[in-house]
Amino acid sequence: MKRSNPVPRGLRLILHTDGASRGNPGPAGAGAVLIDESGQVVATARRFLGAMTNNQAEYEALLLGLDLAREADPSWLGIRLDSELLVRQINGQYRVKNPGLVLLHGRVKDKLNDLSAYDILHVRRELNAEADRLANQALDEARG
Repeated sequence: MKRSNPVPRGLRLILHTDGASRGNPGPAGAGAVLIDESGQVVATARRFLGAMTNNQAEYEALLLGLDLAREADPSWLGIRLDSELLVRQINGQYRVKNPGLVLLHGRVKDKLNDLSAYDILHVRRELNAEADRLANQALDEARG
């Protein structure tokens, strides 16, 4: 995982994550951005994931972001994703039927249980541009 600066602890933070797959399945990357309440970016992370589907990449990106947020031990974490499927699966509105997502979903739920307080909401893609940029940057760096 490539990460920016150390994360300040105990703040209320917003987490944006995004996964990108070039092909479905295909080479994939993950990006995560932590933002404080004033709108300042406090930390970022990106990771090349290898070959996987877009939905798997979205889950992996969320796991990356939750690991980044764990370092900050936020008093509250607002999670913002542009994948409506993930938001609905995590909120229990949709069942996770795909066997390739069941384990990832369980890992996300375990990490969410470790948070003091959080909410998770769907946002329009253009509001998730920095996380998308980081996911694609991880892909580009892996290609050399």
